[in-house]
This record gives sequence, structure tokens and C-alpha cells, in this order.
Amino acid sequence: MTNHRSGRFVSRLTRETLALVLAGGQGTRLKDLTRWRAKPAVHFGGKFRIIDFPLSNCVNSGIRRISVLTQYKSHSLNRHIQRGWGFLGGELGEFVELIPAQQRLGDSWYAGTADAVLQNLDIIKRHDPSYVLILAGDHVYKMDYGTMIGAHVESGADITVGCIEVPCAEASAFGVMAVDEDYQIVKFKEKPADPESIPGKPGIALASMGIYVFSTEVLFNELENDSSVEGSSHDFGKDIIPSLLSKRKVQAFPFKDPVSGGEAYWRDVGTVDALWQSNLELTGITPELDLYDAEWPIWTYQEHVPPAKFIFDDSGRRGMAVDSMVAGGCIVSGAVVRHSLLFPRVRVNSFSEITDSVLFPSVEIGRNCKIKKALIDRACVIPPDTVIGYDEAADRERFYVSPGGVVLVTPDMLNQD
Repeated sequence: MTNHRSGRFVSRLTRETLALVLAGGQGTRLKDLTRWRAKPAVHFGGKFRIIDFPLSNCVNSGIRRISVLTQYKSHSLNRHIQRGWGFLGGELGEFVELIPAQQRLGDSWYAGTADAVLQNLDIIKRHDPSYVLILAGDHVYKMDYGTMIGAHVESGADITVGCIEVPCAEASAFGVMAVDEDYQIVKFKEKPADPESIPGKPGIALASMGIYVFSTEVLFNELENDSSVEGSSHDFGKDIIPSLLSKRKVQAFPFKDPVSGGEAYWRDVGTVDALWQSNLELTGITPELDLYDAEWPIWTYQEHVPPAKFIFDDSGRRGMAVDSMVAGGCIVSGAVVRHSLLFPRVRVNSFSEITDSVLFPSVEIGRNCKIKKALIDRACVIPPDTVIGYDEAADRERFYVSPGGVVLVTPDMLNQD
């Protein structure tokens, strides 16, 4: 049997693969952060957007034919991809192309993840791939898709589903599966109220990552079959995968850390609490997600900004940041930043204190502000003497406070354009 870890074998498979990144979701659990942007366009990690992670995984895996399917409020997402992802060589057959919802098969928008792919089958067929890799555009992780595609081919599967172990308490947000000793999927249920534990691992469920590898002919056949099923929601997790268990070989691919063999880093940053926590995890000494890994870079659009600057060194007015990440273009002017993450062009003015907070690009903090456990959206201007994160009742009157106590602040909440 061919070793799917063989570099030459995997390289051939990735060249024969088309990646479809589903990036049209509303991300309603992120509240006001997705009022004017799609979830994949939300900022992450001090300089990136969420969409950069699956796109970077594709490029780093050797997959250079990538289609991004967009729908919901996609302007900022489209602009980011056009600016930051135009470096692939079109003359070599490499591309990141944007495919907006176009009502290609009728007068309806995308009804579900499978319908989004179905409506673009003519485009997919023109690319003539041997395999189609379907990805969610709203998760944060680093993964070599070539290994998964190799395992798919080696196993003789019709469909392979990427999976990860999660606590049962969290598994209701995912598709949950049961597998046999060969990791063939025997049960699959989307967002079950009472997730089933893995045998021998009580309290742990095997959850779908929303990553699917299809042999192309199988994908075409099953999408067309599903399109005629009355009552189908035309979704991979809800409809297509469960319907195939009795007639196709549906394989699970456990996502493991390639070095330790343990559970790999993967985050669904679909809530305010999860987004805030995942960003602040990066300020740790050795975070699980290594953004400094030169062998697996995360690509993005980078603005041309000067280095971060910290000014004033007077008693009570010292510009400093501790246990924090501060992006280029930031100015910390006589203020203190602790355990926080600042995106580009943030300015924190004198005598202010920022603690346990995430500040998106172009935020300005006025003088004498005290801000704790906050997530502040792009371009917010916080007036002098503002206090956030110290009085929950007062915060709820002006802002959104998450179940975990994170205060979300957006320009609309501040009556700013």
C-alpha cells in the first residue's frame, strides 16, 4: 500500500485538489461584531482575519486552487482577499477566486452548505479536480490537508470527514459521530442535544471539524441526489453525510498534533467569549497556536504601518505593555497595557489602563480610561475617563456583556459612524 505520507504522492494529490472555502455564514453568536461583516472577516491574532487560517493551510499544504464562496455582508471579506491573496500565479493555474452567491440555479440564495456547492457545480467542473476539499471559513487552526487527502485515497473512502475530540458539554454545537475500529463512520448526528461519548472516553465526543474530502464524482452525484429530496435542508452535516452512511464509505480522519500525536489546536471562535479567550491565549509564553512558526506561516494582507511605539517614562505616566501583543502602528502614550492584544494603529493615551482586553484596528482610548475584560471593535473612539469592565450593571446599559463577562463595544453602541 502506498504510504500517504510520501511527499511526492501527497504533492500529486494536492495538485489534483480544488479547495472550496464556505465563507458565507452570518456568525450571529458574535453579536454586533458581525452586524456589518461576515464571520470569516472578523479580526484575529493581532493582524489576521479568521479566513486567513484555512487559506494559509491550503497554500502551505500545496493546494493552490482555492474558491471562496461568499454570501452574507461580504464586502470587507472580499476586499481583504483581493488585497492579500492575489500573490498566487494565475499563469501556473494557481488562484484564490471569490465566488459570490449568484442565484445560478434559480431565484434563491444558498439554502445550506451543500446547496452552496451545488449552485456552483458548473464552475467546479470547469476546474476538473480529482478531489474536492470542502472547508469552513470560520475556524482557527493549522493543518496539513495533504495528509488528510492522502489518507482519503489510501483508505478507498468516498468521503472523509475531519474530526476532533471535544468535551460532550460543548459537542452540541457540532456534528457528532461514532466510528468502528477502522475509523469508518457508523453514526453521524448534527448538533445533538445529548452527544454520544467515545467508548472508553466518558465525557468526550468525536466532533466534525466541518472539513470534508470528496472524490469528485461522488460529490457531484450526491449533491444532485440531495437537491431532489423533499424536506432536505441541503446541508452536509444535517443531510448529506448521515444519508451516505449506509451506501458509501464514509471515513473519519482524526486531527492530531503531528509532533506530539495528541489533540491538535482547533478553535471555533463563534462566540464573543471564545473569540476573546482565543485571542488572549496568544499572549502566553508558549501558546498552543504558534504564530511564530516560520515553516507554516499565516498569510494575510498587511498594511504599511510604522513599528509600535511606547512613549513617556515618568512616574505615573509610563508607556508600557506587559504579557501582551502589540501590532505595528500602535502608540502606547503614557499608558499601561497588561495581558492584552492590540491590533494595528491602536492608540492608548496617557494615564489609561488596559487589562485582559482585545482592541481591534484603529481603536483610540482617551486619557484616564480604565478598561478590563473587553473586546473593542474596529475604529471605536473611547472618550476620556471611560470605565469599562468594572461595573457589570453599568456596562449592560451601554454595551453587550457576554455570558463569560466579556464586554463587547462597537462603534454603533458609542453612536459613532
